[in-house]
Amino acid sequence: MGSIVLFGPPGAGKGTQAQRIMEHTGLPQVSTGDMLRAAVKEGSPIGLEAKSYMDRGALVPDDVILGLIEDRITHADAVNGVMFDGFPRTIPQAEALQNLTEITHVLAIDVPDERIVERICGRSTCGTCGTVYHDTFNPVPPSGCSCGSYVEKRRKDDNADTVLTRLSAYHDQTSPLADWYDAIGLFHPVNGDRDIAEITEDLLELLN
Repeated sequence: MGSIVLFGPPGAGKGTQAQRIMEHTGLPQVSTGDMLRAAVKEGSPIGLEAKSYMDRGALVPDDVILGLIEDRITHADAVNGVMFDGFPRTIPQAEALQNLTEITHVLAIDVPDERIVERICGRSTCGTCGTVYHDTFNPVPPSGCSCGSYVEKRRKDDNADTVLTRLSAYHDQTSPLADWYDAIGLFHPVNGDRDIAEITEDLLELLN
């Protein structure tokens, strides 16, 4: 099959769909953030190099990230490819990635910004038991949380201004990359403002 790149703004349901794609294809999910944290924890040479940038608040250079990816795709579970989550983010990264592994599909989960704002800003969690609720899609029952001691907990950054700023950065970052992948025939946008199962069906159909 080759490797897959999965795109999606925050709140688009990318995590849910990534899990379903993994279950169907057997491709491991590769997150550069996870790899960086693991390399730093292990104290590997490339991890120590990455840590030197992270400790001073600097961006980890592309060559370090690509070094981690080059190592990751040699693992036994990656023999048929991997699913990249959150990488690449720039055209130079995409060009370099093409030299490491064959990208066969770039899947983008599209959700209108106003729906993303609604999804994220409506989220809450029970501070007692961790149950996740949503003002619109899964409200707290009139009787309260099943744990019997509901304490509402909301993330400070789950507000419209912060979400719109994050979405603006996402669009600025991914638009040129989407055009680049589209020009070489790999870009496949999917309507993500639907039932989860319908989105999964479309994504898997693209991979067949």
